[in-house]
Amino acid sequence: MNRIRVLIVDDSASARRALTEILSEDPGINVLASAADAFDAAAKMRAELPDVILLDLELPRMDGLTFLAKIMAQRPIPVVICSSHTEAGSQAAMKALEIGACEVIGKPRMSSRETRMEAQILLTDAVRAAAHAGRMRGYTSQARAMPVAPPVPFTPSPKLTADAILPAPRKGVIMPPDLPVIVAVGASTGGTEALAQVLPKLDRSTPPVVIVQHMPEKFTAAFANRLNGLCACDVREAANGDRPERGLVLIAPGDSHMIVKRQGKGYRVEVMRGPQVSRHRPSVDVLFRSVAIAAGAVATGILMTGMGDDGAQGLLEMRDAGADTLIQDEASSIVWGMPGEASRLGASDRAVPLGRISAEIQNAGRKVRRL
Repeated sequence: MNRIRVLIVDDSASARRALTEILSEDPGINVLASAADAFDAAAKMRAELPDVILLDLELPRMDGLTFLAKIMAQRPIPVVICSSHTEAGSQAAMKALEIGACEVIGKPRMSSRETRMEAQILLTDAVRAAAHAGRMRGYTSQARAMPVAPPVPFTPSPKLTADAILPAPRKGVIMPPDLPVIVAVGASTGGTEALAQVLPKLDRSTPPVVIVQHMPEKFTAAFANRLNGLCACDVREAANGDRPERGLVLIAPGDSHMIVKRQGKGYRVEVMRGPQVSRHRPSVDVLFRSVAIAAGAVATGILMTGMGDDGAQGLLEMRDAGADTLIQDEASSIVWGMPGEASRLGASDRAVPLGRISAEIQNAGRKVRRL
């Protein structure tokens, strides 16, 4: 089996050591080397090009953003940003995505055995997704085939379903006749780039949109602010009590689930912690189930690019409740994990290319499938 070659760039010796140990436990990953700064990393890249770079942004001599820009200009290689959970770190991480980074993760906390196990899944998934994204983007650091998702050596805990947060939707529920359309969207790997293409095409007549994008805590606010500057719609991080309405896009905050509930003739949003569902918080499965319960057939569900299977079961529940459901097609997805699993379950009415998703959202009110 060809292993994914990784270069770790972090100025902390203890962080380099911990990241190396965690990634080296995965049989599908080979940590080629680690470097304390960009100059050390460049020297090691001249000796052997990695398939993926795990990059800290706070580096001596040359900051991580400058180094990333040089990588993308000279020899593009998939880069995963491993950044601090601070406001400054989140702003820099958003800039890194604009420059060309494939994925952003928060520096993992490894204070206990369970958090270390969760860190391993976070890191290995990010590395695999970046390697796959590199092939999709045409990067040529390697020409050989790599596995996208061989098994992880161990798992931290049982994989919970949305049952841990919400009851299953009841069948045959009749929704109020004047209940407005709502659009629920889920995305993970490649989603930040995809949403930055989709949302700016929406106008202020767009039905309310609620989004789960897998992203660390404190990064989602910076992401929402970045999108808000690009869009005619208002885009913001969701907060308890928000009312989804036309021309408003709400993004679930990192490390919190977002639930949509019916209130009067509309909806309100509830943000809560709770356990991870489908190994994520926020979870697309939780959002989709809540929308299936609250809106039923007057909803549209869209599952976009992403690794794993979060959202696939929830999309099926939306479809069973009468909602219009669609997935991003394989050709335009950076990673066709989540939408691919939804396709396998028969959860989607159709698969559409990324370039058509804006129109699907804009026209959602005219495409609702009634029971």
